[in-house]
Amino acid sequence: MTSKVAAGPAAGRASRPHRFRRLAVTGVVATPAAMAATTLAAALARAAGVDFQIPDGGQAIPLGGFAVVTGFFSLVGVVIAAALLRWNARPAERFVWMAAALTALSMVPPWLVGATTATTVTLIGLHLIPAAVMIPAVARSLRPRTD
Repeated sequence: MTSKVAAGPAAGRASRPHRFRRLAVTGVVATPAAMAATTLAAALARAAGVDFQIPDGGQAIPLGGFAVVTGFFSLVGVVIAAALLRWNARPAERFVWMAAALTALSMVPPWLVGATTATTVTLIGLHLIPAAVMIPAVARSLRPRTD
């Protein structure tokens, strides 16, 4: 009796629909985690005396605003990851580069609005928190499984 094992480029790799499903589940779990972490950090900063007052708008950024913006851009990241999974041969590596570049770009506006130093530095930190949650989780879900 002879047994044949499939050996080829797809051997040991998850199917594309499975990888999309894994990405979706990761996005559904990591997005609220990033929202909660960012909002909690903003609440702690506010309790420590950071006012989040933006001179151009005249009002302070509400805590709910951090959650909404974090959630929106986290989901945008998941959509970008899905596009890379569909159309790129190395989606995890491309996603990390793209997400890191977009995170760096997102840190420019806090320097331009004329807020206090404490607000500016805190806003920069608040951009890094969801990046630290989302980027590794999404990149991990884009890598093919070897089990």
